[in-house]
Amino acid sequence: MVADRLSYAKRYVHCLIGNNLSELQLLSEDKRCHVLRALSCLAKFAGVYESFKALKTAYGLKWTGRSSDDLLIDRLIRVKDPEEMFNWIKQVKTTFPLFATFMDFIAATGLRYEEAINAWNIIIQLKAQGKLDNYYAKEKHVLQHFRFRDIFIRKTKKAFVSFISENLLEEMTEQKPLTKPQITKRIQRKRLKLRFGEIRELHGTMLTRHLSREEIDFIHGRVSTSVFMRNYFNPAWISDLQQRALKAVDEILAKIA
Repeated sequence: MVADRLSYAKRYVHCLIGNNLSELQLLSEDKRCHVLRALSCLAKFAGVYESFKALKTAYGLKWTGRSSDDLLIDRLIRVKDPEEMFNWIKQVKTTFPLFATFMDFIAATGLRYEEAINAWNIIIQLKAQGKLDNYYAKEKHVLQHFRFRDIFIRKTKKAFVSFISENLLEEMTEQKPLTKPQITKRIQRKRLKLRFGEIRELHGTMLTRHLSREEIDFIHGRVSTSVFMRNYFNPAWISDLQQRALKAVDEILAKIA
């Protein structure tokens, strides 16, 4: 928690110094709350907390996130057309051919936006070093995020594995490294919505056609506190998990081709 606060404070201190919190309005609700808490701690340390509170109020920003009920209702009303998210992904791919393979990758894995960027760059780096086997288990078609604990196994957000085909991996190794600002700013300049969080929801929904809840939780990095998940669930014992996961991935990629 302390490390997260410090990280967010460093990344968004310019908003506090410049008295401009408009950048926070573009963040997801969950991330915005984390950034606000970090800037609050920084403002108290710097002796400008009252000014920060006034600034936060002026930009209409709130401390707490919404309830689980509110979030569920949002999901129910956010997408009226089941094809809407597929069309958004295809629109981004068409508008920015440079990002087309990345969009396939994040849709295929359901990784969080930042996780997908990190995984993308690690793959390109390891390929150049001839060490891609340290990350991608070819025989299982799986990216082993757990081998990079500092990057992917965080306190509240985790990614253990992702299943992708060799063909997609090969396409990725022919690309260049990417950064979040590079993608985000170009999409915003075209006045397109940022909907990367919804891709993760789409991915999870598509997986329900072929995987159990426990399997989806595992792939999405959610290790619940249930006795079964903590003590008994072992994906290594499920021989067809790879085949079923890749089948779901193929269906997603077909929708955005």
